[in-house]
Amino acid sequence: MTGLFVTGTDTGAGKTVVAAAIVAALRLRGETVRAFKPVITGLDEPSCSWPHDHEVLARAAGAAPEEVALVGYGPAVSPHLAAQLAGRPLDPAGLVREILAAGESGSLLVVEGAGGLLVPLCGDYDMRSLAADLGLGVVIAARPTLGTINHTLLTLEAARAAGLDVVGVVMTPWSSHPGEIELSNRSTIAQRGEIEVSVLPEIERPEPELLAAAGMELPLASWLPVPVAR
Repeated sequence: MTGLFVTGTDTGAGKTVVAAAIVAALRLRGETVRAFKPVITGLDEPSCSWPHDHEVLARAAGAAPEEVALVGYGPAVSPHLAAQLAGRPLDPAGLVREILAAGESGSLLVVEGAGGLLVPLCGDYDMRSLAADLGLGVVIAARPTLGTINHTLLTLEAARAAGLDVVGVVMTPWSSHPGEIELSNRSTIAQRGEIEVSVLPEIERPEPELLAAAGMELPLASWLPVPVAR
């Protein structure tokens, strides 16, 4: 199975932007891609300038939102709490089966997690467990601002402790004129985390063309174990 699991240092770190940019860029290069946001919460919250995460991914993938989000909950809380409040417990094994089945036809999989790696889904099963069961390369979305060094290195440590293959870190939104702090954060994470740190600029609108243009600057060929179509 080939693809990427996009996680973040925490909620709001840019996972959806990174995942959608990857999906859009791969499609632009001629790849068949299936995008998933296995569990989404906060559907009761009004969307602001951008639609909900699964809708952004669906646009990038040329799919329907219901094909992207496998389970959805209204409250903007952790998945395990959302499931408890709704009385609809999650079935992690079912999520894994459905996602992996989508990749059996040769489609590349791009899966966006919820929150960070240690966010619980049910019992002792968390996002890190889901990433491990899917067996995809992991991309970490991180902020470029103050505090990101600790958050990103802790996420790297947690991923590697579980045997996950972290293929890269993406800082977003990256300024066209980054300051000393941002530049230092990027180089420090790269050095101390022994990982390639890429950047993604702020994307004005969730349009596939804009997402693809940004995603084309990411090192997709080195992240995926098979040649990317050109």
